Amino acid sequence: MTIKDLHPSAIWKYFDEVTQIPRPSKKEEKIISYLMNFGQALGLETKKDQLGNIIITKPATPGFEKLPTIVLQSHMDMVAEKNQGVNHDFENDPIETVIEGDWIKANGTTLGADNGIGMAAELAILASDNIQHGKIECLFTVDEETGLNGAVGIEPDFFTGKILLNLDSEDEGEIFIGCAGGMDTVATFNYQPESSPENYFFFKINITGLKGGHSGGDIHLGRANANKLLTRFIWEINKKYDLRISRIDGGNLRNAIPREAACIAAVPFTEKENIRIDFNIFLQEVEEEFGKIEPERIITLESADCEPMVIDKKTGIKLLNALYACPHGVMAMSKEIPGLVETSTNLANIKMQKDNKIVIGTSQRSSLESAKKDILQMVESVFMLAEANTITHGEGYPGWKPNPDSNIVKIAAVSYQKLFGINPKITAIHAGLECGLFLNKYPELEMISFGPTLRDVHSPDEKMYIPSVDKFWRFLLEILKSLPANN
Repeated sequence: MTIKDLHPSAIWKYFDEVTQIPRPSKKEEKIISYLMNFGQALGLETKKDQLGNIIITKPATPGFEKLPTIVLQSHMDMVAEKNQGVNHDFENDPIETVIEGDWIKANGTTLGADNGIGMAAELAILASDNIQHGKIECLFTVDEETGLNGAVGIEPDFFTGKILLNLDSEDEGEIFIGCAGGMDTVATFNYQPESSPENYFFFKINITGLKGGHSGGDIHLGRANANKLLTRFIWEINKKYDLRISRIDGGNLRNAIPREAACIAAVPFTEKENIRIDFNIFLQEVEEEFGKIEPERIITLESADCEPMVIDKKTGIKLLNALYACPHGVMAMSKEIPGLVETSTNLANIKMQKDNKIVIGTSQRSSLESAKKDILQMVESVFMLAEANTITHGEGYPGWKPNPDSNIVKIAAVSYQKLFGINPKITAIHAGLECGLFLNKYPELEMISFGPTLRDVHSPDEKMYIPSVDKFWRFLLEILKSLPANN
């Protein structure tokens, strides 16, 4: 079975097309061209702003002209993550999809259902000639995954609708009416390369196979952070022996929990056997703490060739202290919505760069502005104590305050109950959505967010539950025809 065999065929046809177009964040030129050609080929009004955001407008179907204009919105970029050893070029290669039972996933890479399935729904509606709806504005934004930048820069007059359906959620049967705000904190350490000491044993510790996942949607699941595990072992070794670090690398995107990390370091050759003993103890500790949560983890220690240069001792100690002390995970749960994370932080990446710099990327989220500021300052203070050379914060993005009394929330809830005989769950999400940014530019907007069931997004384990796509599609169409006519 392939995607083309799945039903409803309309949405799966376009999801298949989207997976064939490379579209990593900040490299969306090919999908932008596709969307422009798609709208123009249908004879629909199609426009693009300076950032690359696209809107395609479709008139109402006959008899539905009095329904209010509705904005359907999804983002066109995808997270580009792959397993170690997988040969895939995200800028040129299509995604290779695999169907396993009731789930669809990719072969060793992210699937891009976040948010390719939202795009597919919009494209199917634009191309249809038998769907009932009022005037529709299909909005496709760029660069969502690296900072919601398409939504940040959208112009206040780019669309006209007063109702927006964000198609970027990951739990079918749930209607999201709020989200957390977020901000990044980046610290840089400058180091002096030094010649490697003589008679030192070089080793490499490598961590792979962790589940990772979305730093908003999966942070509460207690998964291991590869950066934290790596730092924990190296910090303990440094405390016992004269450790020197040569290379260190971990994680990737700011909004993904790190799945992989590695370090090449050295200790006096006389401590070679002690390192192996310490490593075995470390493995036992990880098994006890994460054995059931991370069953696919692979943590190895092996001898490495002698490196010509190492990081100066003083900077190495500062770096390890900062990484070990830097908080990661859930800081607080919501006091208003049971089970919802209120505040969290993610130690996202460790990268050695040119000019002898080591850059540490973190991201903070909270549905409370004061709590977001607090965790931001907490992370900053750790790097201040470690005497990082620079500490900067991104512009961030606002949260989306829930409005459970809005008309679109009520219409959606009634539509879902009518279709499926049960009430949907109306809630908020800890992950960031573009809705809060739209509200800044369009304060009269009423919004909801929903989608099919996705799991392990932002990781190569990303998968989508096939039966949920049909329910998502039917729910969307029911909302479109159930809006009350304008007076």
